[in-house]
Amino acid sequence: MSDKCVRRIKYGLLAISLSAFAAALVIFPERYTAVCLNGLKMWAVCVLPCLFPFMVICALFTNTGIAVKAALPLKKVTGIFKLPYAAAPCFLMSAMSGYPAGSRTVGEFYNANAVTQSGAKKLACLCSTTGPLFAIGTVGAAMFGSSLSGLKLFTAHIIAVVTVGVVYSLFTPKETSSAVKPSFKKDALRESFYGAVSASLTAGAFIVFFYTASAFVSDTDILYPLEKLLSLFAGEDVAAAVCNGIIEMTGGCAALANTNSVFALPFAGFLVTFGGACVLLQQLCYLTPAGVKPLTFILLKFLQGVLCFCLLLVMG
Repeated sequence: MSDKCVRRIKYGLLAISLSAFAAALVIFPERYTAVCLNGLKMWAVCVLPCLFPFMVICALFTNTGIAVKAALPLKKVTGIFKLPYAAAPCFLMSAMSGYPAGSRTVGEFYNANAVTQSGAKKLACLCSTTGPLFAIGTVGAAMFGSSLSGLKLFTAHIIAVVTVGVVYSLFTPKETSSAVKPSFKKDALRESFYGAVSASLTAGAFIVFFYTASAFVSDTDILYPLEKLLSLFAGEDVAAAVCNGIIEMTGGCAALANTNSVFALPFAGFLVTFGGACVLLQQLCYLTPAGVKPLTFILLKFLQGVLCFCLLLVMG
């Protein structure tokens, strides 16, 4: 089958899916208006407080040149793992802030010629993490009622992300990009706040859209085969929550917390690490201009999610 034919099929399926979703919004406005509002509330209460302050901090680090300067002493260390010299600050800002700050930082380093295309591909999955405020505060304390559960999730999440990211890098050619001179933008303060606001609102738009889309997917049983398969060993409630989380991760984690299943936290770890369609597409908005292949990135994120799931099962 030719690439042109495959592309036509993809666009055709996308057109059909969007048309069906739009029709459902028109036919059942009461149902989906309420769902959309719940998604907006979830973003404002659960995500925005964890995301915005750190988005500003990361932007200030990047726009003032501090991030590039901090990366230089670690060039030899990152080189051992065939990573770009900018790996350390990109990863730390990702782990501190959460989605999609890491991907946004990688994109900014690439645009500043501080990271090559091959380097961006290596950093894409390594600098793709949630933040401690979301994992421990929102998922752990608020959803599961236990900060310890959130700490376990965050620990397993970081181990999974680093393990897969480093192994992937070791199996690729060594990064040869040279360091760039740190630069300070004259309008660093304005650019940082404006960029953080824009990124936070964009993340909110993704969350609200995909939270509503997850309800549509649930109503139409599009993921019924997967849900049925998962229910064989995890139960129907957990399977339904995971399928919703594959579309929109935060809502899926909240649903898992209400199941009281032994699989709830491991599956929440999988969802947080994999990200679901909502988080994946947010990140790809920043990564694809840097040459990151969507399918490769999604596969690596899936492997990270599976590893996180297994680690949390072992932790108990």
